[in-house]
Amino acid sequence: MKNEISILIPVYNTVCVKIVEVIARQCQQLKSNGDNFLYEILVADDCSSIKDSIKENRIINDFTNCRFIEKPENTGSAATRNFLAQASQYNWLLFLDCDMQITSQSFIADYLNTDAQGIINGGIKIGNGNNQNLRYLYEKHCEPMHTAEQRKLRPYQHFRSTNFLIERKIIIANPFDERFRKSGYEDVIFGKMLRESKVSITHIDNPTLMTDFETNEAYMDKIDRSINTLHQFRSELRGYSRLLTLVDGIHLGIVRSFIRLWHRLFGPIERRNLTGKRPSLRIFNLYRLGYYLTLTKND
Repeated sequence: MKNEISILIPVYNTVCVKIVEVIARQCQQLKSNGDNFLYEILVADDCSSIKDSIKENRIINDFTNCRFIEKPENTGSAATRNFLAQASQYNWLLFLDCDMQITSQSFIADYLNTDAQGIINGGIKIGNGNNQNLRYLYEKHCEPMHTAEQRKLRPYQHFRSTNFLIERKIIIANPFDERFRKSGYEDVIFGKMLRESKVSITHIDNPTLMTDFETNEAYMDKIDRSINTLHQFRSELRGYSRLLTLVDGIHLGIVRSFIRLWHRLFGPIERRNLTGKRPSLRIFNLYRLGYYLTLTKND
């Protein structure tokens, strides 16, 4: 059993007291079972614009072995993860997204008892949601791919930074790429870097639960930003993005031109569907393809 752990949570505009309470309780129980167990929980706020969330999170400083750090400027989630890794003191680092839930009472113990080195990826499960919510529909549709058995088929492509354990020396030597300041793909490029560095990834079923689904409008804004990021770093992300693989498979210029024209004519109508009360995943996929191709007209 691993006997020390730093639990690291980047946060932005979110109150994460609940997840810290749950994790701290599990760590305290493990400590009571063995005096040689060491832990810390570090939460770093990336200069949230919602100041009330900062005020509420400050109570984390009152918990045993917990610290809430307020960064003076917003640098993005990749830089915040690197900051937390540098601030940590133990050999094993558990990174968790701030808006997830812990449902297993042995969540921390299951990580510590896993006999593996390098990186251990626990995965996610999707909680109950509303069929009018696009993010929920999309994540629920993709949920069958989140099992450990499915993730093992392409271990580096299926890496997600939502919930993973990593040796400190690995992330210090292979930090997250801080060029990725906007939405999306910082975990994808991290997975590619791990493969190139020959760092082993072990996938297990020790998921956190996703129950927080942003509004359709907010999610579509995030999708637009992520597609722009994908286009910006397309040469580095080939082989690690299904959308890029799909685009690269369209060899006829006339087909690409038709999809671009379709998006210019009907993209606003598609977006109204996706931000409305009956979003369609088929339209969602068509919108993403069209949006990306409108960015590639001069490629």
